[in-house]
Parts: sequence; structure tokens; C-alpha cells
Amino acid sequence: MGALLEFLKKYHHWFVFLLLEAISAALLFQFNSYQGSVWFSTANAVTGRIYAWSSQVESFFSLTKVNEELTLRNTYLEHQVTQLSERLTSLTKDSAYLHTDQLRLLEQYKLIPAKVVTNEVHKPNNLITIDKGEADGVHEDMGVVSGTGVVGIVYLTSAHYSVVIPILNAHSNISCTIVGRGYFGYLHWYGKESDMAYVDDIPRHAVFHKGDSVVTSGYSSIFPEGIMVGTINKKFNSADGLSYLAQVKLSTDFGRLRDVCVISDANMNERLQIIRAAQDSIKALR
Repeated sequence: MGALLEFLKKYHHWFVFLLLEAISAALLFQFNSYQGSVWFSTANAVTGRIYAWSSQVESFFSLTKVNEELTLRNTYLEHQVTQLSERLTSLTKDSAYLHTDQLRLLEQYKLIPAKVVTNEVHKPNNLITIDKGEADGVHEDMGVVSGTGVVGIVYLTSAHYSVVIPILNAHSNISCTIVGRGYFGYLHWYGKESDMAYVDDIPRHAVFHKGDSVVTSGYSSIFPEGIMVGTINKKFNSADGLSYLAQVKLSTDFGRLRDVCVISDANMNERLQIIRAAQDSIKALR
């Protein structure tokens, strides 16, 4: 207490000076219209600039949430467009066509938004790391999609991170079908181009054209039917000449991939467990 009093006694003239300055400024701006208007305008400008900075900072930190919501919405919309296209094509060719409505198929699943932490596109066996793991409900063999289509399959998980095998990996193997044609095959990537993959084992009698959409077939226990994969770019004969090999222009731009969703569904997990049990039983018989 004594030190404080000593400090005030030593510098009291400065405090008196500041007090008199404040009183003078208040009297000047209050009783002189010109000076008052200048002060008011300046204060408003400074306050406005501070609010603008604050709004910019708040908007920047809210972008993460906005991107996640846009990815979820784009995933739903992309799937609906694909299903509508397939249904329209089928109805046009056959008026007796009857099919279960799947326009809201993805809404049956829990989609877990995630951010891409690391991404590779130029290696033979590229991998993607996302910032969600077992603590968030992500497990091995779950499908991963973006707002534009299929990304890959969860390969390894930890508490808070997961490694994904994307389409751009030599070990990727995803069952696909050509919309409106009924033919299916397996999607593989043979390296080099990061925007192209290939569907093999398409029957020789199959009729399809450049621009036809390729989607997931729903035959696997990982992806539901109708998730966009890409469009037919070229058609080749297989090495043995017994089937076609279709080059597919991928709908997902892996070089710009930032936001993804992991598909979580109890029914799909149950199917996967049954398949694994069957495989184990066959191995035991051998």
C-alpha cells in the first residue's frame, strides 16, 4: 500500500494532466459542432474497421463447418442425380420398368465428414489420410466418398486418423456398373493418369458408348448402389479378346480433394461380417 501511495505521489502531476486533457477533449467535442462531427466520423470509421476485421476472422474460422456441410449436401445431390438419370434411361427404354425408389438411398446412412490430411496421386500405391478414426465411428472397410463421387475404402484406423486406399491405388478393386446398360465389371487403376481408371471384364456383347455414366453396382458390402464413379471415355479389347476394357474419366478430382465423407451403415457391416465368416469357413475346409 505504501509503495502505491509513493508511486501516486511521485507521478501525480501526470495523472492530473491526463485528467485535464480528457475533460478538455470532452468539452471541446461536446460544445463545438465541427470538432464533434469530426470525432464522431472518426470513431465510426475506426469502429467499422474493427467490426469488419472481426467479421472476416469469424468468417474464416467458419469455413471449415461450411465446407463439411457443402460436402454432405453435394454427396446427397450427386447420388440423387445419378439415380434419376438411371431411372429415366430405364423408363424410356421399357415402359413396364419397375424399380425400388432409391433416390434417398444415402440418407439412410450415417455420413461422417472428414478432412484430407495427406494425399498422394503420383505413386503406384497412393494412400490418403483423413482426420477421423475409431473415436469418430470410422472402421476398416468403410466406403469413402466426396461430393462428386467415390474416393476409396478405409484400410487402417487409429483413434483419430484413418488411412484410405483410393481409386488411384493398384490394389483398389471396386464393383461398378454402366448406367442404363446393366453391365458391370471391376474398377482398377493402372498408374500414370490421376483422372483415369479402367473397368474390366465387360462382356463382348455389351453395348455402351462414350459418355455413359459409371456408378457403384451395390454388389459389394462397402458401397451402396449408384454412387458416381465417372464416365466412359474409351473402349478397348481385353488382352485375351474375350471382354472389353473401358477407360473411365473419374468424377473425383483427386488432386484437389479436401473434404470427404465416410459411409457408416450397420447393415453393410453385417454383410461384411458374414462374408468374412464364409471366407474363414472355406479356408478351414481346405
